[in-house]
Amino acid sequence: MVFQTLNGPFPMDQPALPPFVPHPSWRGCTWPHAADTRAARIVRENLTDACARVGLPDIAAVPELGALLDAMGGNSPYLSDLALRDTLAFADLLTDGAHACVRRILSGLDALPPDTARADVMAALRVAKRQAALAIALADIGGAWTLEQVTLALSQLAENALGAAVRHLLLHAHDTGRLRLRNPETPCRGSGFVVLAMGKLGARELNYSSDIDLIILYDPDRHPGNGELRHTFVRMTSDLVTLMEARDANGYVFRMDLRLRPDPSATPAAVSFPAAIQYYESMGRTWERAAMTKARPVAGDITAGRRFLKSIHPFVWRRHLDFAVIDDLHDMKARIDRHRNAGHANLSSLPPEFIHDPDAATGWLLGQNVKLGQGGIREVEFVAQALQLVWGGRRPELRDPTTLGALRRLRRAGLLTREQSAILARNYRMLRQAEHRLQMRMDHQTHTLPDTQDGFARFAVFMLAPDCGDLASSMLSVMQRSRRNFDLQFAENDAQADITIAPEDADAADRLLEQGFPAADISDALVILNRWEGNRLRALRSDRARKLLRRLLPAILTEIGKRRQPLTVLRRFDALLERQWAGVQFLSLLERNPALIHRIVTVLDCAPFLADHLAQTPSALDGLLDMDGGPGALGTVTALVRRHVAAALSAEQVLPVLRGLVCGEEFRLSVARLEHRMSEERAARARTAMAETVMRGLLRVVSNEHRRRHGTVPGGSMAVVALGKAGSCEMMPGSDLDLMLVFDHPADIVESVVPAITYADGLTPRALAAGTYYVRLAHAFVAALTAPGREGPLYEVDMRLRPSGSKGPVAVSLSAFRRYHAESAWTWERMALTRARVVAGPPSLRAELRAAIATALGHGARTRQERDQIVHDVRHMRERLARERPATSPWDIKRRRGGLMDVEFIAQGLQLLTTHCTSCSQSTRLALLRLAHAGDITDADARLLRRADLFWRALQGLIRIICGSEVPDTIPAASLEILTGEFRVADADRLLARMDRMATDVRGVFDRLLPPAPDTSTRAAHDSGSPTGQGGA
Repeated sequence: MVFQTLNGPFPMDQPALPPFVPHPSWRGCTWPHAADTRAARIVRENLTDACARVGLPDIAAVPELGALLDAMGGNSPYLSDLALRDTLAFADLLTDGAHACVRRILSGLDALPPDTARADVMAALRVAKRQAALAIALADIGGAWTLEQVTLALSQLAENALGAAVRHLLLHAHDTGRLRLRNPETPCRGSGFVVLAMGKLGARELNYSSDIDLIILYDPDRHPGNGELRHTFVRMTSDLVTLMEARDANGYVFRMDLRLRPDPSATPAAVSFPAAIQYYESMGRTWERAAMTKARPVAGDITAGRRFLKSIHPFVWRRHLDFAVIDDLHDMKARIDRHRNAGHANLSSLPPEFIHDPDAATGWLLGQNVKLGQGGIREVEFVAQALQLVWGGRRPELRDPTTLGALRRLRRAGLLTREQSAILARNYRMLRQAEHRLQMRMDHQTHTLPDTQDGFARFAVFMLAPDCGDLASSMLSVMQRSRRNFDLQFAENDAQADITIAPEDADAADRLLEQGFPAADISDALVILNRWEGNRLRALRSDRARKLLRRLLPAILTEIGKRRQPLTVLRRFDALLERQWAGVQFLSLLERNPALIHRIVTVLDCAPFLADHLAQTPSALDGLLDMDGGPGALGTVTALVRRHVAAALSAEQVLPVLRGLVCGEEFRLSVARLEHRMSEERAARARTAMAETVMRGLLRVVSNEHRRRHGTVPGGSMAVVALGKAGSCEMMPGSDLDLMLVFDHPADIVESVVPAITYADGLTPRALAAGTYYVRLAHAFVAALTAPGREGPLYEVDMRLRPSGSKGPVAVSLSAFRRYHAESAWTWERMALTRARVVAGPPSLRAELRAAIATALGHGARTRQERDQIVHDVRHMRERLARERPATSPWDIKRRRGGLMDVEFIAQGLQLLTTHCTSCSQSTRLALLRLAHAGDITDADARLLRRADLFWRALQGLIRIICGSEVPDTIPAASLEILTGEFRVADADRLLARMDRMATDVRGVFDRLLPPAPDTSTRAAHDSGSPTGQGGA
């Protein structure tokens, strides 16, 4: 119902006014009592007079509105003034409800013509602010709206007001010749002028009487040749401040704060894109990263604003875990506590009896700042932002700009417990409500609780509390629990004082002896520690890095001292530290995750190869966090790969991220194996799952890029077949990918179809012959997998197991694959095919390819001659490999007689011999089990071979972790302890004896199941046809 203003006095013969009917939404509200009953009575009286003046029914006389009017009149002079000043709008609010009223106001701002006169724009903005402020406040006070609805409505009001103002200013600049807009009818589009909302407006969490934090940016490329562009946009920013802030008879709209822009003391109010990007890339600080997590463009050229945020994405969201951010935010909060009068500072230590004493709790809260003080809003925000900044670079799902949304996501990710998230969210809601009540009383930007008993009692009434003591005790209890969660996240470990050991210390040698260092090593150890004290290491040149190292030294030296050769481990740790670019980040990672120290020292002690890899690839450390199912677990990492791939526009964009994830995952699995916390079978499945996820994602990204360049082949597609260890889900450390790429397309399609367009970057798609199309796609896919980066390539790829080996095309058609295996395939190629698994491609092609592989493997040896031929070929190939590439040491697990290769040859050869198609599996162990069930081998042989397969793979995997891919002649003593611990034997001699017994047993089964036979009419070509490397085995 809209009431119209009447001109002139209200005539005596006017018909009776219709009854005033409030909107149903007000009926279910719970209103606070009037803290000042006299003020409430005066407001009612004034409202009666105001209604009479404008010809409205007496709102004050409506019984259903009594509680609302008392709550407003007895608690908020500001809201009472708004209602009395614009009684018609107040009546509309009461009859139409807050939702309809606010929607109408926002729509009016959106529809405000940009060519409206400046004075009229100012008036329209201020009237909209007044009316919306009253509507939102009443919906808040009565509980009709949730906190999220209240803050969203306030944010939308600010956003729409800014939009109307910026549209007006841009068109004015265009009309006066200072700018040339591409679309004057829609001034913002393509203007290059961006209003970036920060803080609470950016997160849509604006409070009731809040400044709006803004950064004003502009893109000079949108206005080439305009020498006055900077002056124009700076002047426009000044006019925007005037439009929003200037107080007149209608009030003001919002206060603007532009101090979050880059280097505000030295930069103009409007900053160009290049200057801002250069600043953030070279000088941006942690608090600016935190601020940018909430940034979003709200007015002006929205597209340009999003483009800017994308350009600084690497500054905000780091690819690697950065726990130094926690200390940075802690220091920021400490400065706030020191330099601002935020209230009391002993919240965490208050005893329960103090908190539950109403008088004591009230006294503590008097004058307390609910935003900046201990247990305040800022602490909740810092906890959420710190964890987001640490983990959000790797986990995009954590990037929620809202505080409550971030807490929910952190809980789901396991970074906060359910209890922690609940108490932080409860405190945040409680204090935001308190903040709103404090501000809406007089429209003051305050966050400080009343500093008198009487004032606090009135505040308690406004908060719907039974009394001030009850409110104080409940608030203080929640704030204390929230503060303790903040302390838990940001606490510094000061228990250990500065224990730096320098050569000049009189007791330096004794200290190292206490840590477990042999007397003969003390002198060399002190040289290393002295190096850490100076500025010789890049990682330790800052005071903060050296302070962190001093705090960590007790744990580091204690862990190193437990090792067999402490000095060797200390030297390796020194090498690791020396290669760190960012010592603060590395040491903060250790401080916030103490378990890492043990894991890193274990690597340095037992796995020199892995230690060197760790020093060269710092991102590998990320994989060590939460290794037992937390944020670093397999499901999380593969999901993260999928999310990055889904958001990628090109392989070049996503490859650096994928390399870091693959590297971190491999390191996580390797250390878990060293610590005997994960079986070889589980680690192999995890490695394979990671490789599969990467291949599927990269095939999608590369295919999209390829389609952009060369169009599509109608009805065509390509699939990826994994063979070898990737096919059998048995990938080891350092395993390459044995791949085969197969494509198919309708016979009548001879080339790709391209759209007749030229893209914005100048690229014109070019058609290719169908076969060439897929060969080039295959090359692009393999290039993406093998492209070198800081962490090395994603994977090494071996394509020799495709039809015709290295002489054939990189990608083979499905028809050629079928034809080759029907007519020309060698036995070793069929053996390799027993582990073929289709891992990527469209479902229809994958199904056809699986059927083609099953056909190629056939149904076993149907005749004695076929059987003898297969047995001969398998034995001949194994003997040739033994001659040409014999085992070089007892630790050559793959090639030694009776070793892993013999087990795999048995499983693959028997699968070619069996006539039971259900006996086949890509997995060696599962194939052996099925062969036994089908009667092709005895249960005893199957048990032995399955046990041997797992034994050899576990041993080879650990040796690769310890020594790398090169087969060692000897293994260091510390590393031998890892091997003997894995197999629960007393020493290396017993392990070697067990290896010899296992090899003898396997060799006996090999000779029995694949016996030598008299020379038959085998194809002479077989003697030269098998690849020496036998990559598929």
